[in-house]
Amino acid sequence: MGIRVALRHFTRYTYDRLVELSPHVVRLRPAPHARTTILSYSLRVEPTTHFLNWHQDPYSNHLARLVFLKPATSFAVTVDLLADLVPFNPFDFFMEESSEKYPFEYDAAHKRELAPYLDVLPPGPMLKEMIARERGATGRTIDVLVGLNRAVNQCVKYIIRMEPGVQTPEETLNIGSGSCRDSTWLLVQLCRHLGLAARFCSGYLIQLVADEKPIEGPQGPTSDFTDLHAWAEVYVPGAGWIGLDATSGLLTAEGHIPLACSADPQSASPITGSYSWTKKPGVEDDKVEEGFEFHMSVTRMIEVSRVT
Repeated sequence: MGIRVALRHFTRYTYDRLVELSPHVVRLRPAPHARTTILSYSLRVEPTTHFLNWHQDPYSNHLARLVFLKPATSFAVTVDLLADLVPFNPFDFFMEESSEKYPFEYDAAHKRELAPYLDVLPPGPMLKEMIARERGATGRTIDVLVGLNRAVNQCVKYIIRMEPGVQTPEETLNIGSGSCRDSTWLLVQLCRHLGLAARFCSGYLIQLVADEKPIEGPQGPTSDFTDLHAWAEVYVPGAGWIGLDATSGLLTAEGHIPLACSADPQSASPITGSYSWTKKPGVEDDKVEEGFEFHMSVTRMIEVSRVT
């Protein structure tokens, strides 16, 4: 038995005048392959004068496409979901015999299907050095994956970066720090250069205070916490997509709820869209003043006694 939690995610954009909102795409619904049970889900959008159509993109992510009927001075999205956080063993999978040891080759059918996830960017000097350093890894495939995840975790300091976009792997290595999306994209490219199909995943991360403080090692969060997060997933025949969180150096678990997975980070952005406005006559540099509000919360709804 796990812990039942309620997650709320609120985002609001405000404008100092009426603007025309273009069609927006919202990727904030748990993905079909999420292992955590989602008991209920709701999406509320403001302004209410809009059309909402659910569909799936080529990666099978759930997309809400919004078309707004009138100009507005704000745009807000509220997500509420109820989830059962039942612990599971992230190593509980089998691999095909052909892929148990690294290096291995995908068969012809897998190569065709995984082509977008094997596409690589030209590596810079620092990424080339990292690839060369990790290319000699051999042995059990899961041990190699854990090693790659740990390698990125140890060379990239995690920071909260509010600027939009994703750093290139070379920028992340050169700076030595980055957000979760930056270290994820580095890990994805590293895996691909080593012949492992990898994709970018954005989602919710829920971290709850531990029942007992660990005797040694990280103490973990001091209060229940949730946020938008990013991690990588690597495809291994037999096991499927294995989640690797480079910010912690661990495999993903019940607290990781995927929202969108794609070959490119831009296709996994939580919200995409734009707006336009009528410029004031006689004002050359007439720009809209934009405001941004964002907050998330997680609340324990049902908690039963369990062995710790």
